[in-house]
Amino acid sequence: MQKTLTDRNVAYALIAIAITTCMTLVLMGRVWWCEVGDYAPWSWDIWSSHNSQHLLDPYSLSHFQHGIGLLLILQVCWGRWLSVQSCTILVALIEAAWEILENTSFMINRYREATISLDYFGDSIMNSMSDYGVCLLGVLLVRKTNWKVGVAVFIACEIGSVLWIRDSLMLNILMLTYPVEAVKQWQAP
Repeated sequence: MQKTLTDRNVAYALIAIAITTCMTLVLMGRVWWCEVGDYAPWSWDIWSSHNSQHLLDPYSLSHFQHGIGLLLILQVCWGRWLSVQSCTILVALIEAAWEILENTSFMINRYREATISLDYFGDSIMNSMSDYGVCLLGVLLVRKTNWKVGVAVFIACEIGSVLWIRDSLMLNILMLTYPVEAVKQWQAP
């Protein structure tokens, strides 16, 4: 008889992943909070040195989309073999890995070279942990509703981000993998 994961076990796993991610970011030498010294919980200017340094910023939407998109992809591709609880843990592991990778010198330099994030110097630890939490909110949305709501919210976040900051999850993926100069020019302040 196969043992299924309980929601309590999933919660313990998510907390353990968060703690491990936080400790890894500390060992990487990441700062806890905005080095500039602003203690506001958010920063809405993506072209300032405050971007990715506070709890929330415009890119929080893309992390919400990570949770939605990754859970939907896992359920479509492996939902037949994996429970929603297992998929939730996999999404958390992927997001945690991304938060660590995103703060490596390689990825910081890639953002500077290929995207509009010329002054990007990585996330603060609190921003990374918030991004992790926002991703899990995306997972929760899909778990509490259905795939149609998830897709609709994903698309709404994408359109909203493009209109708000001329950037989005899909544009970010495009620019990191295959930079398009015309997009970069359009996104410039």
